[in-house]
Amino acid sequence: MHPSTLVFLKALIVFLLFGVLVSLFTGLGFLFKDSDRPASKRTLYALGVRICFATALLATIGYGLATGQLALHAPWYGR
Repeated sequence: MHPSTLVFLKALIVFLLFGVLVSLFTGLGFLFKDSDRPASKRTLYALGVRICFATALLATIGYGLATGQLALHAPWYGR
């Protein structure tokens, strides 16, 4: 396992998590701003972006665990 690959994987996970959070709060802002415009789809689009980011985040974490680049260090794991 090359160290730069691990750093890239962790940076990608942080980026995707940040994207999920930004999309979450953007959708909240759209929800409040567009409450008087029921035809607006901005909240729905923010939800779609958040789902894409969350799916990519889970896939990245799953890839890291499957390849051994990420490991669980919980005290109860492996007993």
